[in-house]
Amino acid sequence: MPIHNLIVPPEVGFDETNLQSFLLKIGKLSEGQFFRINRRSVDARQKKIKVNLQVEVDNLPLKYEYVEFFQKEHNVRNAEPVTIVGAGPAGLFAAIRAIEGGLKPIILERGKDVQNRRRDIAAINKDHLVNPESNYCFGEGGAGTYSDGKLYTRSKKRGSVRRIFEILVAHGAPEEILFEAHPHIGTNKLPKLVTTLRETIEQAGGEVHFDSRVTDFIISDGEMKGVKLSNGNEHKGVGVLLATGHSARDIFRSFKKVGVKIEAKPFALGVRIEHPQQLIDKIQYHCDNRGEYLPASSYSLVAKTHFQQRERGVFSFCMCPGGFIVPAATNQEEIVVNGMSPSKRDSQFANSGVVVQVELNDIQEFHKHEELAAMEFQASVEQAAWKTGGETQAAPAQRMMDFVNGHVSTSLAETSYQPGIVSADMYQVLPPFITDRLRQGFRSFGKRMPGYLTNEAQIVGVESRTSSPVRIPRDKETCEHVEVKGLFPCGEGAGYAGGIVSAAMDGERCMEGILKKFK
Repeated sequence: MPIHNLIVPPEVGFDETNLQSFLLKIGKLSEGQFFRINRRSVDARQKKIKVNLQVEVDNLPLKYEYVEFFQKEHNVRNAEPVTIVGAGPAGLFAAIRAIEGGLKPIILERGKDVQNRRRDIAAINKDHLVNPESNYCFGEGGAGTYSDGKLYTRSKKRGSVRRIFEILVAHGAPEEILFEAHPHIGTNKLPKLVTTLRETIEQAGGEVHFDSRVTDFIISDGEMKGVKLSNGNEHKGVGVLLATGHSARDIFRSFKKVGVKIEAKPFALGVRIEHPQQLIDKIQYHCDNRGEYLPASSYSLVAKTHFQQRERGVFSFCMCPGGFIVPAATNQEEIVVNGMSPSKRDSQFANSGVVVQVELNDIQEFHKHEELAAMEFQASVEQAAWKTGGETQAAPAQRMMDFVNGHVSTSLAETSYQPGIVSADMYQVLPPFITDRLRQGFRSFGKRMPGYLTNEAQIVGVESRTSSPVRIPRDKETCEHVEVKGLFPCGEGAGYAGGIVSAAMDGERCMEGILKKFK
């Protein structure tokens, strides 16, 4: 099967009909042969934009082969149960791995299924009402369901990235994720995908329970036997895989109360910056209009900053080209923002988190909270944003140049953030070690991307749920908690992942730890 590495213009690289004609013309494809793209990336470093392709040619139709899970029947209805807390990527993929290993997964999700969750999300956007159990963070699929669906990860040592991608494609993700350099699914496709994943689990005999918030843990002789729910029910099994996500503060508080070892953990905090997408395209593609073939452009930026003789990085995070800023609060009296994009990335806006690493020595006044110091600091900033925004889900905002120059904006630009924004002095919302570094970072970004630093852009606050502010320590080999046997902390909430793919792989890895111990 010949494999060809090609450099082509966008109209060839992003149009399979044009690509087929091109391959025939240059003699890499014969009439009656078939081809598929194995890799695609855009090179926009020069004014003339190119697309790098790896194309495979064969005499037979080329199909993507999926993992072994789908090649045989699974039935674990009468198998030993294993408890999984959380139905995000870590929990769902842990359940699939449990089924492969002959255990019956019982997934307990505090939020609602996708369909009912939509109503609660609409209530945040329209009525400024936050349901603490069902929102952008909690519910079927976790925070990833209503996100850009970015799948890029550096966590290749955790497991098979390709396996995760193939499982996603088998459940409705576009095949393009198998060959794009920076794959994503899109928020419009993710809800159906996670529903299909759940149906696969249920068809094999697993169970998924919604509106099932864990309130207590059944621990005996140093071993976790199961969990208790807010409705009074108990679930026991061969182990408890905890995949709650980074926003389950009640779980962290409960662990501290009952003496389960947890640790304060550094995390990143900052703002969302929103530009017109056309401006980012102009900067990145060196043209006024990107045309019909090129995707909405993105960026990745980092700068070194200094504050009180400490060097620290400021970096872009979760960049969403052609996307929207969304309210990600999990309680009424806080403001949290995040970003997402539809699969076509066709919004007129581009947004990205721009954040600063928060080290524990930055927040000395919160050390009285011990293991929860970083979490309580995070909560305090979110509450300050809520008060500054007028005690609704409207978010405080400031034009970018105004922020850098220390001026409160007299007017604000149009925004994608549906609850609305209010002009505010972000220096009153964020602590000096954050604002000073952000100002330095924006100036540096403006030099690297001329046109980026502009009052056409504005910052919206706060971007605070970048990762968990708590780590639940576990054994490096077995993934079991260092003190409580039978407890397997997993994914973003436990401090071991940072995105859909890394969380999914960590879910599988932790379930393999359970299988090795109990099977």
